[in-house]
Amino acid sequence: MRKGIAFILSFVILFTAKAQTPQTMNSAEILLGLKKLKVIGSVLYVAAHPDDENTRLLAYFSKERLYRTGYLSMTRGDGGQNLIGDEQGIELGLIRTQELLAARRIDGAEQFFTRAYDFGFSKTTEEALSIWEKEKILSDVVWVIRKFQPDVIITRFPPDNRAGHGHHSASAVLAREAFDAAADPNRFPEQFKYGVKPWKTKRIFWNTFNFGGNNTTSNDQLKLDVGAFNPLLGKGYGEIASESRSMHKSQGFGVPSQRGSSTEFFTLTAGEPVQQDLAEGIINDWSRFEGGAAINAMIDQIVANYSVQNPSASVQSLVALYNAIEKVNDGDWKIKKLNEVKSLIEACAGLWMEASTNQEYIVTGDSLRVNFNVINRTAIPVLLKRVMLDSSSLLASRDSLKSKLSWYDEALKKEMSEQPYFVDSTFDKQLTPNQNINFARRILVKRQVTEPYWIVKPMSTGSFTVDDQRKIGMAENSSSYTAVFHISVYGTDFSFVKPVMYKHTDPVKGELYEKLIVYPPALIKAGNSLLLFKDTTSKQISFSFIPQATIKTNGTVSINGASGWKVNSDNGKFEFVKGNDYQLNAKVRPEKFSNGLSGFIQPNYSSGVSFINKQRVRKIQYDHIPVITYFPDAVTKVVTVDAKIVGKKIGYINGAGDFLPYSLQQLGYTVEMLTEDKVTYANLKQYDAVVTGIRAYNIHEWLSNAYDELMQYVKEGGVLLVQYNTSNQLGQLRSKISPYPFVISRNRVTEENAKVNFLAPNHVVLNYPNKITEKDFEGWVQERSVYEADNIDAKFTSLFGMNDAGEPQRNGSLIVADYGKGRFVYSALAFFRQLPAGVPGSYRLIANLLAKPNK
Repeated sequence: MRKGIAFILSFVILFTAKAQTPQTMNSAEILLGLKKLKVIGSVLYVAAHPDDENTRLLAYFSKERLYRTGYLSMTRGDGGQNLIGDEQGIELGLIRTQELLAARRIDGAEQFFTRAYDFGFSKTTEEALSIWEKEKILSDVVWVIRKFQPDVIITRFPPDNRAGHGHHSASAVLAREAFDAAADPNRFPEQFKYGVKPWKTKRIFWNTFNFGGNNTTSNDQLKLDVGAFNPLLGKGYGEIASESRSMHKSQGFGVPSQRGSSTEFFTLTAGEPVQQDLAEGIINDWSRFEGGAAINAMIDQIVANYSVQNPSASVQSLVALYNAIEKVNDGDWKIKKLNEVKSLIEACAGLWMEASTNQEYIVTGDSLRVNFNVINRTAIPVLLKRVMLDSSSLLASRDSLKSKLSWYDEALKKEMSEQPYFVDSTFDKQLTPNQNINFARRILVKRQVTEPYWIVKPMSTGSFTVDDQRKIGMAENSSSYTAVFHISVYGTDFSFVKPVMYKHTDPVKGELYEKLIVYPPALIKAGNSLLLFKDTTSKQISFSFIPQATIKTNGTVSINGASGWKVNSDNGKFEFVKGNDYQLNAKVRPEKFSNGLSGFIQPNYSSGVSFINKQRVRKIQYDHIPVITYFPDAVTKVVTVDAKIVGKKIGYINGAGDFLPYSLQQLGYTVEMLTEDKVTYANLKQYDAVVTGIRAYNIHEWLSNAYDELMQYVKEGGVLLVQYNTSNQLGQLRSKISPYPFVISRNRVTEENAKVNFLAPNHVVLNYPNKITEKDFEGWVQERSVYEADNIDAKFTSLFGMNDAGEPQRNGSLIVADYGKGRFVYSALAFFRQLPAGVPGSYRLIANLLAKPNK
């Protein structure tokens, strides 16, 4: 039991140390927190992706029932589409991870993940489980259950076709199997050495639904009204849910607020039966534990005596409650509630403890200046005992519990040998009410580069590689550096763990806090991410070496070539000095030309800095989430493509973000971006073709008004290529995009190697200027098509038929129609994935689509 105590508290501290901007509670939120102290109950919601969760239900359980509430998402949403930018794959997963955390900060739930990778839309449970490596991901679900210890598990989806998606149904299958496996000491016993133990959840439900034209609810199911109004928050749970769900901005999931009664439906899938409520038979207060009745009474008294005008009056009673809870003979809930009490003492006493720096980033081997600020904004007697920087969360946990457990001591000894304390300042100073204590310390940076833990090692096809069992399930990394403020209140010692944050002031946005990122000693910037070769002519490739550390040494640089490629480089020596960038240029070409030859060109250098430095920096910035920084390898992909082009000048209307303009430039086109004022026939007639980016009609309302200009352009001999749009926002009345009618469906082909049948092999688009064959569909990534055309007018020609296994062939992936002297094309083919990946056939095919009609 005690070993479990240690592990759980360390786990809690990791999670509570991650908030971006320091959060404070107002009086109403404090009162809600006081009421929550009495509630001993937990609910874990399980689904497949970010945005699958029922935010209203999460908010209801967290803020109305006051349960500990969590959401376990199988994936980070890496395989979805992006409405706000051009990030795809792992980068989109990084964005959607932060969107989920932003949502949880609103609805009050906690966030967890497995190692499963979102490899794209999957139509079967079997495919999803196979690619994910079922046992691996099942062990993750079991691990999260054993740590979180839910009384009730709820799945968003059923384990069958009603789920609508293979990932969805697979999440239900895994949750149901984990429900049993988590309680079985013979399943995944290797987890027990990390402090968890078998856990038997009381019951598991399916939260049935009525959306997407699929109503799985019925009146004989268990019902729960989750539409209540919370007067302390001034909002109903439909309003909170709207704010939470609208954080999924990359998916275009902004939703209106809903007010009033709202019924959720549930079907029991395993566990003890119920009559009226999900939590029947579960003791939801401290009477669950021996001696808990006295704690219930103490909490009732604190709530009854609470003063909204003077929360500090409750501090002494909260300190007494803290000491009483410490004596309870339980590990897991005891730790959770001790941390809740500690946070409430901090809020009621008006304590502010901050560790910050004005350095945007730090570099291994350099120094870091940390500014500390402590203030007691009430008259409560508070003694600042000491402040420790770069402190171990294990030690903070032990100190907060006054524990002398051997498990702590062994783990702490190892951690301290690897990461010693850098600052230990002793004060023993009584804090004068409303008077700041400020001081600064400088330390040597010993941390390694800050990387999202799940992408540090190469991943398998369907899952990330994470070797540290303790990190599995975590939403994100813990802070690079932490400070622990040791404070005594009414004679009881507390340890408050705070992350060291980068703090700065923006002239528009005001005071901002961001994560403190550890950079490598040097960065490398590639001049190009992809180079396309249509013959053996050399192209220039360049890499910039950018020292970050403030050291001086000499270095040598070189470029590693790939098999089949010739690299002539300006290899040489340079002086490693911060602010003194060095650019290495080279000529690269294929040794012999053959369509589809590809490889990666990567720089290499050695210097007096004993760290691996083959890294570039990538920052992703959107206003609704914290800044994301990570360090992928600096490489340039090179690929040969036997592709001819007709025409030179392309007009491009930007969509929801793709790399098509850059890819078209690689083919040899001149690409000009078109804004609303430039979409007139008088301007368009200069272009050989006009292309709309993915979802362009979904995000640009003005395109509806541009219909006549675009159609005149086609009629007079131009080519208009419309990439996919989504059917949920696009309709005939809102956006007319074509000279002849068709409907945008939700049909897609998710198997990237699905057979492609040529329906009109003699059509000019498949023969000019490149002869398109089945070979051009080799090597495609993630999927063939999305949002295909349906109910297609007879004036269109469907060029390809394709389907996933077990489904009928559909013919809407690529349709073309002559209109006047020109041609209109609707493409549901996933060019937005294939072109950045350097798939040769995708370049050959799009070159044909952009060629002016050859009569």
